[in-house]
Amino acid sequence: MSAAYGESPTWMPERPKLGIVRLALTWLFAAVSLLVAAALVPGASMSDFSGAVAAAAVIAILNALLPPVVAALRLPFMALLGFLIVLVLDALMLLAADALTNTFKVDSFWSALGVAIVASAVGVLISVIAGTNDDDIYSLRVIQRVARRSGGREVTDRPGIVFLEIDGLALPVLRRAMRDGHAPTMARWLADGAYRLAEWETDLSSQTGASQAGILLGSNDDIPAFRWVEKESATLVQCSGPPDCAELERRHSTGRGLLRDGGASRGNLFSGEADHMILTVSRIEAERSANPGYRAFLANGFNVVRALVLFGWEVILEWTAALRAKRRDIRPRGHRGGLYPFMRAAMCVVVRDLIVFGVLSDMMKGRPAIYATFSSYDEVAHHSGLEREDTLEALRKLDQQFGRIERARRYAARPYEIVVLSDHGQTQGATFRQRNGYGLDQLVERSLEQGVVTPIGGGDEQETMVGHAVDEATGRRSGKRAKNDVSGREVVVLGSGNLGLVYLMEERRRLTLEEIEQRHPRLLPALRKHPHVGWVLVRSEEHGAVVLGSDGARYLEEDRVDGADPLAAFSPTAGGHVLRASGFTHAPDLLVGSFYDPALDEGCAFEELISFHGGIGGPQTRPFLLYPASLMLPAVPIMGAEAVHDVLVDWRRQVNDVPRSGGDRPPDLELAGRR
Repeated sequence: MSAAYGESPTWMPERPKLGIVRLALTWLFAAVSLLVAAALVPGASMSDFSGAVAAAAVIAILNALLPPVVAALRLPFMALLGFLIVLVLDALMLLAADALTNTFKVDSFWSALGVAIVASAVGVLISVIAGTNDDDIYSLRVIQRVARRSGGREVTDRPGIVFLEIDGLALPVLRRAMRDGHAPTMARWLADGAYRLAEWETDLSSQTGASQAGILLGSNDDIPAFRWVEKESATLVQCSGPPDCAELERRHSTGRGLLRDGGASRGNLFSGEADHMILTVSRIEAERSANPGYRAFLANGFNVVRALVLFGWEVILEWTAALRAKRRDIRPRGHRGGLYPFMRAAMCVVVRDLIVFGVLSDMMKGRPAIYATFSSYDEVAHHSGLEREDTLEALRKLDQQFGRIERARRYAARPYEIVVLSDHGQTQGATFRQRNGYGLDQLVERSLEQGVVTPIGGGDEQETMVGHAVDEATGRRSGKRAKNDVSGREVVVLGSGNLGLVYLMEERRRLTLEEIEQRHPRLLPALRKHPHVGWVLVRSEEHGAVVLGSDGARYLEEDRVDGADPLAAFSPTAGGHVLRASGFTHAPDLLVGSFYDPALDEGCAFEELISFHGGIGGPQTRPFLLYPASLMLPAVPIMGAEAVHDVLVDWRRQVNDVPRSGGDRPPDLELAGRR
């Protein structure tokens, strides 16, 4: 699967070929789809099959000519405007087919739009039954043509590298999924001996903000959770809002970004110092102008109606899965109503497809490094569960897209290696509120001597990604919201998976153990004795970082334990991660971790997600690297996202065949291949 670097012949990208038989089948399927749609949509009619064949030919010719013109326009908010224009164009092409043929009739624009949508749905069904990928061949032809004509293309023998991140997928879950047929593409790579699989261990906290800052930028210092308070300014910071992510990227940029020097960022929180971006939260403001990154998707008019059809189908799948889980009384069971089905559909269809087409476009352009994050598995797992049927179906669809990217390499402007990785895993369990009938915020409030608690939490990373995709598309600016200012709050309690943060705002600094015991003598006993709290981190004036549990304490800086070790149920490295988090400038007054039961492999989130990440305990801290066997890996365990950054930067250097610059820090130990 991989050629030895520096030994490949002059690279000549292939042209995707749609043979006569394939072309005839595609034409036939399109005609059948139109015939069925005309029979189902009011205001549309088709005289006979020959009329459907003629109409399909007209639409195919118009689709090859008109959508690429729209895609080439330099419009602001291109994601939304382009989508709407092409959708209108799909209906207009059907009206044109009506005018040019005597056998296909539509009464109005809306009837034409209905025919376009229904015909797309029928086409998707036919392609699934027939097992064809003819449209994929056509799409690659379009993408390759766009890449050639839009400038900036580099055809070279020097290989590139594509990093595909599956948000939230743990190594143990991936192994079982490959074994059970839910990830056949990745399983084939591994079985063929072309790839190797390795584990790395997350930092505390185990969430996308900290992980992607470390992986893409090379530093994740002082990111204690998904959201936290900076007490000196009484400001809430979240790894989600564009202003916050932009500021975090400014703080953590090291000049060693993984994607510097011509790389592309697709669907990430941070840019990695890339030159080309779509759906990158830290650079959303820069994306509001005429972003050419969506051109490949919009250049094929069928993509828009297909995405609309699959969006609706995904909503139906979610409603069906939610009803089935309720009928079977599956537990734990998360909240799945309201807007969530539509958010799931957006992540699993629209955002995924935009990112895939962005990656394919980058490959046809010959960009040296591409990093794309796919969040659909993480999104479904939060609400459905770690390995439930619909969660694994989301993973299967991602695996299918990875196969699509693999097949596209022969048409790319340079050879490409593919690396698949995750930023963290997830652990499952009923939430703290489900178990107790009250939240961590209420437990804290009733244990204070005085003060009112402000709870801030709920939601996950994907809610913000969809929200910012909408912001980018519509031009709506999401600046600092009023709730980012917590100066008027007495106590702030935050949830980040099974990691809780408690800020006592009576001082604009971190309070010590001794001060908390004096001012709120009931608070620490209430937390450490609670059956669903595993540990509490606090800073002692006398002893430094101390982890308190129900029956003992661990003094991290003194390396001693009194009584039972609160971290005994967690990994042997948990103490080091907690100690590092205690040293952060914006560490909370109290950092609270949920219990973890190794026998049941479960903990509990302090927000309403039944499958969660953010703290320690279980597979949430066990992400993976699936990498070509020709690349090398450190011979010791990879600890933390910054260490992953060093490995990936070195892999990029090896693949791109460029010397290490002075700013690059190589992995500390000699590299040695391992399975």
